[in-house]
Amino acid sequence: MSRTLFIADLHLCTEEPAITAGFLRFLQGEARQCDALYILGDLFEAWIGDDDPNPLHQQVADALKALPVPTYFIHGNRDFLLGQRYAAACGMTLLPEEHVLTLYGQRVLIMHGDTLCTDDEGYQRFRAKVHQRWLQRLFLALPLRVRMRIAARMRADSKQANQHKSQQIMDVNPLAVEAAMRRQQVCTLIHGHTHRPAIHRINCNGQPAERAVLGAWHENGSLIQLDASGVTLISFPF
Repeated sequence: MSRTLFIADLHLCTEEPAITAGFLRFLQGEARQCDALYILGDLFEAWIGDDDPNPLHQQVADALKALPVPTYFIHGNRDFLLGQRYAAACGMTLLPEEHVLTLYGQRVLIMHGDTLCTDDEGYQRFRAKVHQRWLQRLFLALPLRVRMRIAARMRADSKQANQHKSQQIMDVNPLAVEAAMRRQQVCTLIHGHTHRPAIHRINCNGQPAERAVLGAWHENGSLIQLDASGVTLISFPF
């Protein structure tokens, strides 16, 4: 069967070996039976540079490189510094933060999803700051140990800040969703980031549309399958 698979929000790290093992099994099985695999951000819990010698990164790169289907990657809010060097090691193609696919007769917009959370003004200000190229170059020029300390502090600050935010603020803004879909002239949107897996039937520009949200890989894996019949959200055990 001709189909394309989408995943996001694995948050791979050495502290969660079960998730890594589940992902590697997915790459050795299900992922080999598709036309292409799209990773929509936050593959890793954190990314401080392609020069990080973490053995986990090499293990994942080797497994992705061995995948016999095209693999594509959109940056998430956790791994937005992942660069061409690591992408090449994985054999995957980096895509812009918004990308439109034409598959099985459908136009589909794919993205990580954090840019749709416009009600979280504090996060959007932070995002705009850390996506400045000069600041990224400055950070990547720092010694690895310094980057590790900065990243750990930023994760701790983010976790603390999110404890005081409502779930509504951290979810997507419906107007931002409609604006993105109208701008890209699509009726189907696939994204991650919010960790709220669902397929939402919505109205966009006076037409029926759908927003498919990937789940995070915690106790189970999560993927979206797109084929000629449409979009299917699938949860599976590691």
